[in-house]
Amino acid sequence: MVTGDRVPVAVVTDPDHGGRWTSLTAGGREWLWHRDEPRRPGVRPGDPFADAGGLEECVPTVRGLPDHGDAWSRPWRREGDAEVADCPDFRLTRRLSSRAGAAVADYTLTAEPGYRFVWAAHALLELSPDAWLGVDAGTETRLYPDEGAGWVTGAWPRVEGIPLDRLGPDDGSAVGAVVLTPGVTVHDGPDALHLAVEADGLPVAVALWRNLGGFPQDAPYRSIGVEPMLGRVFDRAGAEDGDTVVVPPSGEVVWRLTVTATRRP
Repeated sequence: MVTGDRVPVAVVTDPDHGGRWTSLTAGGREWLWHRDEPRRPGVRPGDPFADAGGLEECVPTVRGLPDHGDAWSRPWRREGDAEVADCPDFRLTRRLSSRAGAAVADYTLTAEPGYRFVWAAHALLELSPDAWLGVDAGTETRLYPDEGAGWVTGAWPRVEGIPLDRLGPDDGSAVGAVVLTPGVTVHDGPDALHLAVEADGLPVAVALWRNLGGFPQDAPYRSIGVEPMLGRVFDRAGAEDGDTVVVPPSGEVVWRLTVTATRRP
């Protein structure tokens, strides 16, 4: 349940550098976490992921190849009120607007019919160790206990003994999960951020990357990803039927991401 007074959400993006969301503010708070990553401004298609924080558009995959997808490493162009990424196998168009204080992102992906993909709004959030995630108890959850392994199916909020709804303090762990829900609310003190994806008839989920100082092994740091998705897996390679989006005969897939925020007095 979302409680408190609605506060306007504002977004800033960087089309020249992969369409990355560089700011997501509400009620005087910056929600996006950032990290100094000198490689990020100069990345090229095919480069390993350069984790600078913010929100990256990961499509057509998150894990696997290309690393975090094709769109994040390319310059986008403006076309009227839209921002457009032209990738080898698809075109991604994003239109950002504000509606009743919410930030709304409307997407269209154009590709050959039959093209399979997943998409994630790879949002890395600046959160305290007391922050927690609101999802209906019992929601099917796929836990990825290891970066290179498959998933274990369980029920939110605890899978394999891990309380996924709690985000800190640092304990040297790093796990990923895909929760089969269209939306999630992030609670942190008096503030709450609600992220929801709408996609008529398509598989949707919310991914969680809970890195509490366990990744990477050579120089670990803390990062929390809360990522609305199309699809229900991190890697489209080897995905089962129904776990990715398949472009229909029209050649277009459309969906919407809505971000709202509240603050308790």
